[in-house]
Amino acid sequence: MAKKKAKVMLSSFSIILILIFGLGILSHVLPNAQFVGEDIVNGSGTVGATLSQVLMAPILGFEDAIDVGIFIMMLGGLLAIINKTGALETGIKVLVHKLKGREVLLIPILMLIFSICGTTYGMLEETVGFYVLLAATMMAAGMDPLVGSAVVLLGAGSGCLGSTINPFATGVALSALPDGVTANQGLVLLIAVFLWLTTLIISILFVMSYAKKVQRDKGSTFLSLREQKAAEKKFGQFEDKDKKEVKLTTKQKVTLILFGLTFLVMIIGFVPWGEFGITFFDSFTGWLTGSSLGNWWFYEAALWFLIMSIIIAIINRFGEKGFVDTFVDGADDMIGVILIIAIARGASVLMRQTYLDNYIIYNAANMLAKLPELAFVPLNYILHVILSVLVPSSSGLATLSTPIIAPLASQLGYSVEVTIMTLVAANGLVNLITPTCGAIMGGLALAKVEYSTWFRWAFKIVLTIMLVNIFVLCLFTLLV
Repeated sequence: MAKKKAKVMLSSFSIILILIFGLGILSHVLPNAQFVGEDIVNGSGTVGATLSQVLMAPILGFEDAIDVGIFIMMLGGLLAIINKTGALETGIKVLVHKLKGREVLLIPILMLIFSICGTTYGMLEETVGFYVLLAATMMAAGMDPLVGSAVVLLGAGSGCLGSTINPFATGVALSALPDGVTANQGLVLLIAVFLWLTTLIISILFVMSYAKKVQRDKGSTFLSLREQKAAEKKFGQFEDKDKKEVKLTTKQKVTLILFGLTFLVMIIGFVPWGEFGITFFDSFTGWLTGSSLGNWWFYEAALWFLIMSIIIAIINRFGEKGFVDTFVDGADDMIGVILIIAIARGASVLMRQTYLDNYIIYNAANMLAKLPELAFVPLNYILHVILSVLVPSSSGLATLSTPIIAPLASQLGYSVEVTIMTLVAANGLVNLITPTCGAIMGGLALAKVEYSTWFRWAFKIVLTIMLVNIFVLCLFTLLV
């Protein structure tokens, strides 16, 4: 009897490159764009991508991703320093011992925390550093890295989907409203809260169900044999197999406190406090990074990681050579992750060059104008799901779409508030699963989970979330 051939899964690189070539072909299939001088006639068509544009798109993606790339390299160096101290490995074992079979309780607690960060300031790409930590923790607790990835991605992602005061999603959409079109911000906030909490509850239930199943039977893991071996090699040292009681040394305790402080300060630095009228942090850290807390982005966070790496290395007496060698090795380990994120950005680059985004949004808007409101809402949601695959940036999509869709809704007498949150929710949904989202591809690569595995596992969850989102949006359409 012939042996059954093992399934060959496409790598993340291949999936993204196929998508980019597909976009290049699509730009030739659609009508040619018309121009008046140098300005395009909106929705008239696309400019066919040249072979060089298709080939250069992944390379130009590096330009788009240089900031997050440097951030991830510094993160890699920091994680290598922490791993060398043994504090993380011992800390995870101590945590698992203390929970004593209640490890699954970590899931709702951590997902709630991540979702709060997502709904308030759009934490998504900044979560990349947590994938390794959560993958290792869940592996040690008898689960698998897929659980850790889901906690981070679905946790932060549910918050981004229901962005309440996130200035990079809801904030940009509201500010992009043209003159004469207004929205009740209180109503927008209420819709966002319903979307956020319903999505979070669905996500927690799915993740906890899977986690319990894997704890009971390791054979029920969704990971392929190759992924299991990669996870064992990467995170196996964190697994608490001997069940002996372990203790942290004083130096390890200090190291973990500093490690936690590193991420806490990073999160505080990313939250745009000024948008909320909070000026307390304005006087802090400007002297260190050039930008005060609340005005940080990836460069400032990268510098912060480097500084904390040096401090932790000094406390643990690594010496100059020990620090440099360890840090460089850690940064080197992140090159594959950076390549994936950069290539993923190439799809957006090609979209802009060919005006494909412009064509889709204008022509879809014309079709939506002929529909009753209860049909307008779900089809508008699906439109923005498609657009979000091509333009995963929440601020980029809001800037592109809001000036077209919001006035259309207003002219038809439909709810502008529901229209805004339809855009935000659809974009948040896609960023739970799309290969063009750098946070997904980079985070999964760190957790040793193949994108195709994540897609197959998360598809049912994402479909459920989509249906509930549409129900919530239609419900508010009827109420307002």
